[in-house]
Amino acid sequence: MRRDPLFYKLFQQSPELLFDLIGTKPENATDYRFDSVAVKEPKFEIDGVFLPPETTEPGVVYFCEVQFQKDEELYERLFSESMLYFYRNSSHFSDWQAVIIYPSRGAE
Repeated sequence: MRRDPLFYKLFQQSPELLFDLIGTKPENATDYRFDSVAVKEPKFEIDGVFLPPETTEPGVVYFCEVQFQKDEELYERLFSESMLYFYRNSSHFSDWQAVIIYPSRGAE
């Protein structure tokens, strides 16, 4: 956001302007604080990545998680890992899909 000083300054002074733009305003909109932050990258390890054959056309990459124990943050972690990988390698793929394997339907 720092590359666009006008919007940075506007949002810094009045963060509630974002909610006016998107048409949804929480009751505490005036209490929000705007900042530009750096996200430190944690180490991610994806259970499995199925890479498409190397051809002239980019293919679909499949991310696979095998989940046999309860994980309250599974979806957040899976999306974070997958999106970071896809972002870093997007020129090689046209799309992505995620697959989670549970021991039973009730385990989710």
